Amino acid sequence: MKENKTGSYRWVICALVFFATTINYLDRAVISLLKSNLTTTFKWDDGDYANIEIAFKIAYSLGLLGAGRLIDRLGTKSGYFLSTFFWSIAAVCHAFVKSTFGFGVVRAGLGLSEAGNFPAAIKTVAEWFPKKERAVATGIFNSGANIGAIIAPLTVPFIAVEWGWRWAFVITGSVGFLWLILWSVYYDTPSKQKRLSKAEFDFINSDPDEKDRSDKLPAHEKVSWWGLLGFRQTWAFSIGKFLTDPIWWFYLFWLPDFLESEYGIKGTAIALPVALVYTLSTFGSVLGGYLPKVLIEKNWPVFKARKISMLIYAVAVMPIVFAQVLGSINMWYAVIIIGFAASAHQAWSANIFTTVSDMFPKKAVGSVTGIGGMFGSIGSVLLSLMVQKSLFVHYRAIHQIETAYYIMFFICGGAYILAWLLMHFIVPKFKPIEF
Repeated sequence: MKENKTGSYRWVICALVFFATTINYLDRAVISLLKSNLTTTFKWDDGDYANIEIAFKIAYSLGLLGAGRLIDRLGTKSGYFLSTFFWSIAAVCHAFVKSTFGFGVVRAGLGLSEAGNFPAAIKTVAEWFPKKERAVATGIFNSGANIGAIIAPLTVPFIAVEWGWRWAFVITGSVGFLWLILWSVYYDTPSKQKRLSKAEFDFINSDPDEKDRSDKLPAHEKVSWWGLLGFRQTWAFSIGKFLTDPIWWFYLFWLPDFLESEYGIKGTAIALPVALVYTLSTFGSVLGGYLPKVLIEKNWPVFKARKISMLIYAVAVMPIVFAQVLGSINMWYAVIIIGFAASAHQAWSANIFTTVSDMFPKKAVGSVTGIGGMFGSIGSVLLSLMVQKSLFVHYRAIHQIETAYYIMFFICGGAYILAWLLMHFIVPKFKPIEF
């Protein structure tokens, strides 16, 4: 096969990005699994927890804007290293916090530094993969989010029981330092990577339209944020992220609470249902990139293959509106249908990320990804403020928390199809941009 002749070092790079994303999500998921422990220790209510979550999201949104720009300037090797180094320190620092305010501070630090992961990851994929493989590579590395979310419930509750909640933050936060060693040894850009064969280098740079695009801007020529916001393509990506990113955040931060509130599941007992949700989502993340790849290989235009795939994934999320109804029969029905929706989200995510490198030169990929990620985080903050915080606090106060989750699942079900329609209206075709 052609891939065997060209070499496979680019998949080593994909594996490095996958492990970074796994660590990224492991670190951010820890707090949701320790919510009961921390509520007891610090006397939190749902409003306190939501405020801490909001602090993370605000810092993350600001970090994304700066991180994308910084990574475009520093390059993927240095930018990814610095981001992982600082978020690992922030993750460990959770163990030394002694107040609710302190948790808000360290969560903000974690959000600010973790923001570098996805701009760096998407830029790495754009540098190392031709277009037809990018959604597959993005799906593989993005599945690290699911693996991190699977590892967390299978380890964190048991660490907390055995050694205390502080050690859960120390142990999970320290994993990032091991990744830094591997990244330093094995990563460089294709033009500088001595382990890369010429045949594979030529394959990576085989897209004819990218050869003709103004991808290599002069060193003195910069593309400003305001300049990028002048493109409809930037707004299409950003609006798609604004509407759909909050749904994933909802799963990540509130799924353990949903299981405890609805079914009394907590502590180590929560490990299996949470792990199952993210195991199912892994399939969507990995397989979500294959559908557009198959369509492109059948000579579909890239934009059409990507857009039709995203429409299918948007529709596949919609059955989540029945999660609570089916869950009233048996908890596992709710777990499976949430897992199926999370799987569809990850398939959607693999493709919406790839639209950036479909439309923009590699020089601007980090910045555009950061802008879109910032909009996604702003959407998450607004969802927390306007829905989760007020909704959950109100309905829990009147002992009807299940009503709040009904409303949230309807929001989850409709977000993707609305995002797809708006993206289609703004950019009917993903026309590549030339600077």
